[in-house]
Amino acid sequence: MRYDGGRSPARSISVVELIATGTLDAELAGLLWLLVEARLPMIVAAAAPRTGKSTLLEALLAFLPAGTRRQELSGFAEDFVWLPEAAELGWQGGRDADDRLRDRPATAQRATRADPASTYLVAPELSDHLPTYTWGEQARVAVRAVSRGYGLGATIHADSLGEVFALLGGPEVGLTAEELSRLGLVLVLRLVPGGGRRLAAGHYVRPVVRDAGGHIQRLGPAVLATWDPVRDALDHFWWGILPELAERTSRRAGDFEAEQARRASYLAGLVAGGLTGWQEVVAAIAGYRASDPAGAR
Repeated sequence: MRYDGGRSPARSISVVELIATGTLDAELAGLLWLLVEARLPMIVAAAAPRTGKSTLLEALLAFLPAGTRRQELSGFAEDFVWLPEAAELGWQGGRDADDRLRDRPATAQRATRADPASTYLVAPELSDHLPTYTWGEQARVAVRAVSRGYGLGATIHADSLGEVFALLGGPEVGLTAEELSRLGLVLVLRLVPGGGRRLAAGHYVRPVVRDAGGHIQRLGPAVLATWDPVRDALDHFWWGILPELAERTSRRAGDFEAEQARRASYLAGLVAGGLTGWQEVVAAIAGYRASDPAGAR
């Protein structure tokens, strides 16, 4: 299906409302807007139940570019019939899926097959707790699909980046270190006294690359921001890898920095104006893109 702003407004909380209630700030939201718009993979993690993982994920998915195909994964029942590269990515049911797809009319085949240039996979949770969640072979194939150009958004029950790596690299999913390096954004949520929620840490997982000689280059994950409980505010560190982030969005570093500042200011203005409703915010994001096509790709 094509992206239409996410779930119904009655069930969704906008990113502007999350800024207003302190879950994250406008500076980080402006940065994430640029990165999600570029279809970077994104994992939202939290250990405690009802921390708001899905709420944050849905709010940030509103930043996906217009025309994005949002492909919801079907948990244990997922057969990847829509994924042309499924067999190449290790899906054992790939041949059966191809056979089922060939049995459909040609028009249905074209409509079913996903295009990595415009498709963003969404998993409600990476876990084996419920049949609707994605785990095991299905989770492995979904993450591997990132290497083919697909986007991926998911939540996971974990309290740190290390725990995310341990779960997805463990025997049940079995992703390699190189595959884990493609996770993109990993955001860790935590509850705070009084019932609030804070984005405790935001990480950028750097993908393994090969240099001109074919040698593997590994760089450790970078911290984008961390929450300071004393000030109840985020400390930002993303500027330290600004050129890398700019490259992921096909921008020059200076242009990326200026655009991040404009978007952060725009979101802060929405907060100040009390414009926090889901539909209002989705319309405001679309309006920003329409009014500044050079800065909003």
